[in-house]
Amino acid sequence: MSGITHPEECSGELRLLYEISTLLSASLDIETVLRPVLETLARHIDMQRGIITIVNRKMGDIVIEEAWGYGPDEIEKGHYQPGEGIIGRVIETGNPVTVPRIAEEPHFLDKTGARKKEDTRILSFICVPIKTGSEVLGAIGIDVPFKSDTTLDAMVRILLIVASSISQAVRLRQAREEEMVKLREENERLQAALQTRFKPSNVVGNSKIMRTLYQHIEQVSNTSATVLLLGESGVGKERIAHAIHYSSSRANAPFVKINCAAIPQSLIESELFGHEKGAFTDAAATRKGRFELADGGTLFLDEIAEMPLATQATFLRVLQEREFERVGGCHTIRVNVRLIAATNRNLEKLMAEGLFREDLFYRLNVFPLVIPPLRERKTDILLLADYFVERFSREHGKKIHAISAPATQLLMAHDWPGNVRELENCIERAVILSTDGTIHSYHLPPGLQRERSGQLVQGRTLTGIMEAVEREILVEELKKTGGNMARAAENLGITERMMGLRVTKYGLKNKGVDNVTE
Repeated sequence: MSGITHPEECSGELRLLYEISTLLSASLDIETVLRPVLETLARHIDMQRGIITIVNRKMGDIVIEEAWGYGPDEIEKGHYQPGEGIIGRVIETGNPVTVPRIAEEPHFLDKTGARKKEDTRILSFICVPIKTGSEVLGAIGIDVPFKSDTTLDAMVRILLIVASSISQAVRLRQAREEEMVKLREENERLQAALQTRFKPSNVVGNSKIMRTLYQHIEQVSNTSATVLLLGESGVGKERIAHAIHYSSSRANAPFVKINCAAIPQSLIESELFGHEKGAFTDAAATRKGRFELADGGTLFLDEIAEMPLATQATFLRVLQEREFERVGGCHTIRVNVRLIAATNRNLEKLMAEGLFREDLFYRLNVFPLVIPPLRERKTDILLLADYFVERFSREHGKKIHAISAPATQLLMAHDWPGNVRELENCIERAVILSTDGTIHSYHLPPGLQRERSGQLVQGRTLTGIMEAVEREILVEELKKTGGNMARAAENLGITERMMGLRVTKYGLKNKGVDNVTE
């Protein structure tokens, strides 16, 4: 009788549902299980390709969120509206749809173009909704070789159970994607608004705290007031100093910088004020100091807290009088210099410890500007990341066109103790490592990935971590090649036999992939 389910079929269904249940209960990050769910389906049923689509509630469109057996270009084309095609109908009605023969279904659009070279007369399509209560979040759609109506009904039943199981993961992914869209829209809105307002060309950021900083830079730039830049290492104090100078009336005059921490104590006065010939053993010729070189322009003193106490007294007099003598000289030199100082240390604490002169502090602290750390302007992270991707793509001759969703999540979740400099180095590394025009999560430093999962799983060894990375690379490459192991092996620079062994090792082998190990 057609309605009877064979015991071995029932056993296969139970194994499939057990594996998916194990995946969902074992994952520390429920959002990452959608791809493994498709892979598990492919191992247990005769699935040629599969997708999970999600509805964007704000935009009203439907996009492919995860796919198995599709190429990147095909995924990119997979955009639908409610009611459009089979997927749109399932999401609009909340009811599953089976298409026994794709070639005979006029509503089947094949917008991805994945089936254009296949005989769709012997191909079936099943699509079921993913729901929470009465709300439809998305859909699962799979291609299988032509099946009888009875078999298709049984597969619908399995997919409905799977859809119910992953609804929480889909809801989280939906919320995250909508938040990312909202964040990008806000950045675009702010960027457009700032086009008619003052914004330094060398500083990237549209967050509220940065817009306030831009206002202060605009206010102080066209004065001669001394500016003290305060902030953690890596926040971009030198860039702000550049912005102040090049937004001022001194923009065509010299911008001279000196790092007080990088010059030996015995030479710092010579560096600042210059020296006369014969002033000391190695003074073979008269030399202008940084103050003299910056005449008419701006002198930027980075790491001002590292200036020796003995030099601070001399420096204070120059700051007050704008005149000095070169080391070994007696001729007074007057200069017109705008001073900008910067430090990442607490000057008030250093004053209390007797390591920084109080009178010098008050001379420097005319117009203090606090540069915010990156963790306090999270909305700027994606903007900065895009900026660095574009910059390093040019510098290294790479064509990077996207940052993947998992990589974006890692960037947004990190606190960036090294601030913009840490993000800059992170993106440069990722650009160098990328081989497919996209920055993936495994291109980012391991520290970011450990934070994403909260902590390393107890007992996780170096070998385990390396295997996890290798598996992710294989999955990504198989995803790009539509499950074609021969092409994936060629792209990765390994033999088909090695590819087959690794696919088997990581449980990626299924009936939709050529069995190259036989």
